[in-house]
Formats: sequence, C-alpha cells, structure tokens
Amino acid sequence: MLLIHCPYCQEDRPELEFRHAGEAHVARPSAEGDPGPAVAEALYLRTNNRGVVFERWRHVHGCGRFFNAARHSVSDKFLAFYETGAPKPDVGEGGR
Repeated sequence: MLLIHCPYCQEDRPELEFRHAGEAHVARPSAEGDPGPAVAEALYLRTNNRGVVFERWRHVHGCGRFFNAARHSVSDKFLAFYETGAPKPDVGEGGR
C-alpha cells in the first residue's frame, strides 16, 4: 500500500483515503476567439509522459482538500507533495 502525504494535514496516510484528480497545472483557455477547440483540448487531452508527472490529488477521507504531487510514472514513487497554487517543485528525473 502506498502512503501519501497530505500537505494540509501534515500526515502520511494510506492511499485508500485519497482520490486521483488528474493532471496538475493545466492551463485554462482564454475566452477570446473560438473557445471550442481550446476547451476540448483543456478538458480531454493530457500528457502521458514516462517519468515525472505532476498530478492533482484529493484527501477525500481526511481534510477534503486538493493538493498536487510529483510522481514517477514508472516506479510509482512520489517525489514531492505541495499545496494547490504553489509552483512545480524541481524534482529532476528522480524515482529511477
């Protein structure tokens, strides 16, 4: 079982308390011009990189808040946890 650290509760808790909420740091489209294709891209197209990925998580069975995490997609190792709105941390290629 994975332990996930909630940056708000300041505790490591089992993964069963959390829900994955998609890719983090997704840019929202501007309202200018024809927003249709830009909205579709923002909602449905995601990167699927091998290596470090930045994700949103929600502590459903705890504080209920969203936060971001950096995770290596191959090893499934979490590299950093940080509050929503904070910039991406520099984690390099960690997790290998």
